[in-house]
Amino acid sequence: MRRFYYVFLLLLVIALAAAGCSQPAAAPATSAPASDTQTAPAASSDSVKLPEEIVMFNWTDYIDPDLYGEFEEASGVRVIEDNYSSNEELLAKLQGGSAGYAVIVPSDYTVGIMIEEGLLAKLDHANIPNLSNLADRFTQVPYDPGSVYCVPYMWGTTGFGYDSTKVDPPASWSVFFEPDPNSDIYGRVTMLDDPRESFAAALAYLGYDINTTDEAQLNEAKDALIRAKAQLAGYDSDTYEDLVASGENLLAHGWNGDFLLAMEDNENIVYVTPKEGGVVFVDNLCIPASATPEQKLAGEMLINFLLEPEVAARNSEFIYYASPNKAAEAFLPEDFLNDTSIYPPAEVLDKLQYLEPVGEAESIYQRLWDEVKSAQ
Repeated sequence: MRRFYYVFLLLLVIALAAAGCSQPAAAPATSAPASDTQTAPAASSDSVKLPEEIVMFNWTDYIDPDLYGEFEEASGVRVIEDNYSSNEELLAKLQGGSAGYAVIVPSDYTVGIMIEEGLLAKLDHANIPNLSNLADRFTQVPYDPGSVYCVPYMWGTTGFGYDSTKVDPPASWSVFFEPDPNSDIYGRVTMLDDPRESFAAALAYLGYDINTTDEAQLNEAKDALIRAKAQLAGYDSDTYEDLVASGENLLAHGWNGDFLLAMEDNENIVYVTPKEGGVVFVDNLCIPASATPEQKLAGEMLINFLLEPEVAARNSEFIYYASPNKAAEAFLPEDFLNDTSIYPPAEVLDKLQYLEPVGEAESIYQRLWDEVKSAQ
């Protein structure tokens, strides 16, 4: 039924554009058995024609790829995916003038920076009726209250994963920052190739606020990261979990969902939220200010599609990240909802912090990260 609805919408948009009508097309109401979900947006402008394809700039392996085909079948719009490895890479692309992206997936603190720099388009909520499916606590996130620019996509935590058959159970960031040349893990460890995440690990280990702008504390964290580098096989944000699953590496700093996915290939992998705390994050679906009206409308349609309860549930279960979509919970299995590696208990969440924009100190983080990366 959803497929025919999208086809109807597509034909309606094209017909209105050809006729030059002056009134926008309104989406008819639909019903769903589990919620008041609407499966398609209204056409926001009679002059907007849907493009044949759009580009989603996304993290690696961060969506069920089958959903792209289903969206294309429903809307007629093909989705091409391009990937980045860090929020800083995404931000640099947009700051440098890169265009052509209809949907991007920045983390919370990066959204704040992008809003301040005018890099994001305001969303037309009339085109995203499935916003009503979000849990209340995700409708007023501090970096974008009211989802003016972005829609929460997934949330998770940062910690580390290891092969439990080859590594004694660690519980602390000290496993990175107190390297032992005689240890079995020495030389078979990776950290995220991400300045804010890696500094957050070092700052949490040292007992500091992970959003500190104190240069003395940041230099202390830099020194800790340089010490950790001695045992690293490298910095990796894309394949670290696969390398642990294959046995090439034994320990990696990374995101919970990636390790949970890797457990499908190696049931001996264990994910740990360190006792000192660390990062909790929300990733978001946003539209760059550089998007054309056609790209923006198609992007809002894709966002709305990803907010459908059954779609959001399938996507969350596929990539092993928690969904901010309250309506999706009815379609998620109990063992998934009760998995504390996906939905941490309150006592763990209390130790975690969001990364926040640090203003002019961003340049300090980047300079010190460059020093870490270049250290011998």
